[in-house]
Amino acid sequence: MIKTTIIINTSILKFLSLALLLTCAFLSGNAQNKTDTTGFNQEGEAKINLTGQLIQVTWPVKEGESGQLIFNLEKGKPLFKSIGINTLTEYQEITTNLDPGFILTVGKRDLTKKSGWDIFFDKVPLKAYQSYRINHIKENASIISKGSRTIIKIPGLSASTFKGFLEVTLYHGSPLFNVAAVMTTDVDSTAIVYDAGLISKVPAWEQLSWSDTQDKLQTIHVNSLDSAKNLAVKYRTIIGESSKGSLAIFPAPHQYFYPLDEAFNLKFVWHGNNYRDLLSGYGMGIRQELEGDKRYVPWFNSPPKTLQRLNFYCLLDKGKAQNILTDVKKYTHNDTYKSLSGYKTMASHFHNEFIMKVVLAGKPIPEKPSFVDVFKNTGIDIVHLAEFHYTAHPKGPDGQRLKELNALFEQCERLSDKDFLLLPGEEPNEFFGGHWLQLFPKPVYWIMSREKDKPFLTNDPKYGKIYRINNQDEMLKLLELENGLAWTAHARTKGSTGFPDAYKNEPFFLSNQFFGAAWKPIPGDLSEPRLGKRALDLLDDMNNWGLKKHMIGEADLFTIEPENEMYAHLNVNYLQMDKLPEFKKGWQPVLNTMKEGKFFTTTGEILFPFFNVNGKGAGETVKLNASGDVSIALHTNWTFPLNFALIISGDGKNVYHDRIDLSNTKAFGDKEFEFTLNLKGRTWIRVEVWDEASNGAYTQSVWLE
Repeated sequence: MIKTTIIINTSILKFLSLALLLTCAFLSGNAQNKTDTTGFNQEGEAKINLTGQLIQVTWPVKEGESGQLIFNLEKGKPLFKSIGINTLTEYQEITTNLDPGFILTVGKRDLTKKSGWDIFFDKVPLKAYQSYRINHIKENASIISKGSRTIIKIPGLSASTFKGFLEVTLYHGSPLFNVAAVMTTDVDSTAIVYDAGLISKVPAWEQLSWSDTQDKLQTIHVNSLDSAKNLAVKYRTIIGESSKGSLAIFPAPHQYFYPLDEAFNLKFVWHGNNYRDLLSGYGMGIRQELEGDKRYVPWFNSPPKTLQRLNFYCLLDKGKAQNILTDVKKYTHNDTYKSLSGYKTMASHFHNEFIMKVVLAGKPIPEKPSFVDVFKNTGIDIVHLAEFHYTAHPKGPDGQRLKELNALFEQCERLSDKDFLLLPGEEPNEFFGGHWLQLFPKPVYWIMSREKDKPFLTNDPKYGKIYRINNQDEMLKLLELENGLAWTAHARTKGSTGFPDAYKNEPFFLSNQFFGAAWKPIPGDLSEPRLGKRALDLLDDMNNWGLKKHMIGEADLFTIEPENEMYAHLNVNYLQMDKLPEFKKGWQPVLNTMKEGKFFTTTGEILFPFFNVNGKGAGETVKLNASGDVSIALHTNWTFPLNFALIISGDGKNVYHDRIDLSNTKAFGDKEFEFTLNLKGRTWIRVEVWDEASNGAYTQSVWLE
């Protein structure tokens, strides 16, 4: 037997013991889960499990199924350790080891102009700008329950002068979640855009799919060596597919698209390796073209200390890409405006210039122009044009002007039918100040100038009555004689900066022929849960001016083609009309409905089949009782989970916002809401509803006495 003698040095033993203790302490601290769950409802629908640095969250998606995310807070590890769906029998892990990736591009906002933060005429990419990858240092997290949502917040985001936190929102009742980098800066005069997506060191998908602009599903097998590519797609969606299911990435359908003149499809999704040399690894996601349509490109406002939500949506499915694309499309009714009993849809303000670019340009006139199919396929029943926008001869020569109008009227009549009404209109921008639109109830021949020796009204053997207008009094007289309407286009911005405020006391604005103004989301601001606040504030101001004016939605777009990203830039007005008038008989019913305020405006995802206050609908007057209590009934239909309702009222001086939290709602709902409010001393009321993706709808006002 061989004996072994071990001599232990006590100094070494003490050193090793201390090292062991320090190592254990480090590992213990490193494994500690620093997640605050004090705001989480332990008795709610969602469930959490904290193990080491992992956070497992499950939420119900439908009967017998739950979505599951496993977050990894360990430094250097992908944030999403696992994404999948639980069934009654198994967990289907759709994908693993993904990080959310964000690129923030920071430019300079021009605040020297009168429009200030409401500016549109800015060309941000022509000035100095810089793109940054948003870095994330994970240390802790918090989990919050809010209505039918579970929200996971993880601080530690930074890029340039911006700092913030990551926020993941899970929507109970659907396999939908939102990933947002919520960022803020103290720097003034800042404009931003962002790209985003999910990335991994090695491809997390076997196949990628998308719908091309012709609405055909395209699928490719993932190649780990593929360099990043930008794609023109329909529905703004790209899909990753594995053997266990699919995940779709898409942006908020309207909020993600800052205002432009053109709705060009600028390749809003990407996939591949090392995107923009800023996101290392293989990924897929959403993107913006920094140069936009190369006209005026304002990007998004980012005022100091505002919380900018750079976000995208993810949808899960256990099946193939085609299945999940069908589900994504449901959130926007397949990018159409859903038919609603008792209503006809109307879109306004299109500079398509079909007359000057085709009909009078000597080109072949198509039997069915593509722009007509675009409108019809989008579910729009009535289109109000704004032709001859700096392309024609509004002031004459008389013969040329009349020829142009005649061609417009003929084509509008030819292209209208029993299910579609194409209405002639212009953006005259003469006599009143700023930019404005007009709509007559029938073809009207008028010239925007009058020589001294010519009368206001003449009769022509070919065209009939011809009006020649020389000033704002004559313009108002024409509107009165022909029962036309006028309204301020893109109020308080673009060419209407300062209007209608500058002429709010003028006789033409005070008249019944001046309808009010138009709404479009200008400017873009990712910190705002509502779109188009600029215009909505004006609607409230006009109400407080004591004028019974209204606000129609406007698109203000130029090219209308099938391959364009039309839906993102559109909004629509639902007019209370049972049927369309025939073009030949005139369209006075359209103007009557507008003038009476019998319509609501929407981005498309939220509908109001019914609205009244004490039994009176929009445009009508309610006589308040002594108490001032009113009952508001609002039948609402929606796709994305709702965020809140706003009941807005005024007393002729102040505007009051009563916000009603709707976070208990789930996706794809239909409900008759009833609200009770005391409106003593108020003179008007209207309602807005907004969803989680900042899609919204608003009513016209009800007057109070």
